[in-house]
Order: sequence, then C-alpha cells, then structure tokens
Amino acid sequence: MRIWVNGGLYDADEARLSVLDHGLTVGDGIFETVRVAGGRPFALTRHLDRMTRSARGLGLADPDHDEVRRAVAAVVEGNPMELGRLRITYTGGLSPLGSDRGDAGPTLVVAMGGTSRRPDSTAVVTVPWTRNERGAVTGLKTTSYAENVIALARAHEGGASEALFPNTVGQLCEGTGSNVFVVLDGRIHTPPIASGCLAGITRALTVEWTGAQETDLPLDVLERADEIFLTSTLRDIQAVHRVDGRRLASAPGPVTAKAMRVFDERAADDLDP
Repeated sequence: MRIWVNGGLYDADEARLSVLDHGLTVGDGIFETVRVAGGRPFALTRHLDRMTRSARGLGLADPDHDEVRRAVAAVVEGNPMELGRLRITYTGGLSPLGSDRGDAGPTLVVAMGGTSRRPDSTAVVTVPWTRNERGAVTGLKTTSYAENVIALARAHEGGASEALFPNTVGQLCEGTGSNVFVVLDGRIHTPPIASGCLAGITRALTVEWTGAQETDLPLDVLERADEIFLTSTLRDIQAVHRVDGRRLASAPGPVTAKAMRVFDERAADDLDP
C-alpha cells in the first residue's frame, strides 16, 4: 500500500505520524471515504465540499482542495485495483496533550485499500444508544468514531452488517456508517438532516435521483415499513431483509430495486455528479 502523508507518498511501513497528532490524542479530525472503481473516484467534489463543512465545524483550517486532489490522484495511481476504498483523513496536527490545538498546522493522510461489491441485501439491528441531534459535532464526519465501533460490534453479534440509531427524541436517525430509507405506501422516505444524521453523499444523490422525501420518522417505522434500504459510499443502495427479529418478505422490494437501478445508471453516466 502506498499512502500520502503531508505532501509525500510513502510505502505503508514508512508512512509516519507523530503520536502527538491531535487526531490520535483527542479525535480532533475529520475524514471522507470515497469509492474508487477502475482507478476513478466517484463524487469527489461532493466529498471535498463536505470535508470543508466538517473542517469548519471543528474550527480547522479549510483543506486545500487542489492538494487533496493531487494526493488522491497519487494514491490511486500508486495502488492500482479494480474497486477501492479511499480514505482522506485531515486532523488538527501536532498538538500538546489535552484538548488545546497546537499551531503546527493540519495533517493530511490519504490511503486506499481494496474492497468488494456489497450483497444486494443485508440485515440490521437497532441499538439502545442515541444520536444527539443537538451536539457540537452533529452532522460532521469526524474521526471520533468509538460510538460507531461499539454499535457495529453489537450488529455483528446479531448477525447483521449495520446498526441503526434513534435520536434523543425517539426518531429514526441513521446507521453507524450509512443513511436509512423506508418505503411506505410506495413512497420513499428518509430522516431529515435535522434528525442528527450525517448528510451522506449517497443519501443526497438518492434523494435527488428518486424523489425521496425527508420525513420525521419514529423508530417503530422499521416495524411496519414495506421496504427498507441503506445508502453509503460503499453500499450505494442496499436493501434490508431483516431488522432485529423482523424479516421483510422480499428484499430488494420493487421500489428499492428501481432505486438501485436508477442509482447505478445515473452514477455510471456521471462520475462527479
């Protein structure tokens, strides 16, 4: 693996960060995951725009998009593979121990590993922990991911690939690394950004391309939805065939299957929508 670290490309065993990097000591950082197929990143501009929004939310300097694009191009060229998971990480950089940020400037790391196409459907579980729709980092894609690690481990214990969170007022919010959509009476709905969910890139494209509605949804909508699906960078659109102990009759159902076809066609037509 060839990894970009602060202006240069290194072999994995030579790539180095300080143990005092603020992203390590207190999780003061942001990241983006980009799908790369056949050496071509998908929706990179949208990812960079969200990266800037997350940086501003944390009070980090705006990332230099030209530098990030150069890093992405170098990493993609240095790691040829058919389907890749590319991660851009941007942190507060070298800092003193504690929450105060230093003045050495940010750290930029870009790495990529291989991945495989997801199955057409998957199982999910709900978890008892909540998303805080009013928190300081709500809606930011930060490296403070321990809550998701715990919830995803719970999902795996239940034979599922994803865990779904409610927010503090009992509304359906999101998964550990995905957005969630439900089909009710033939119409597609997804929680609004105000629910506390991340403004997913694939979520936004799915809303634009399918006409899905942003709707406040109680968590128990999962018990009665006709169809359920997830969206994320590496899932694209993925049907759900089981939620906790409930099995859905067919997955993907007809509405989800159509959404999957539309997404695949539109994404193939435009790599940077």
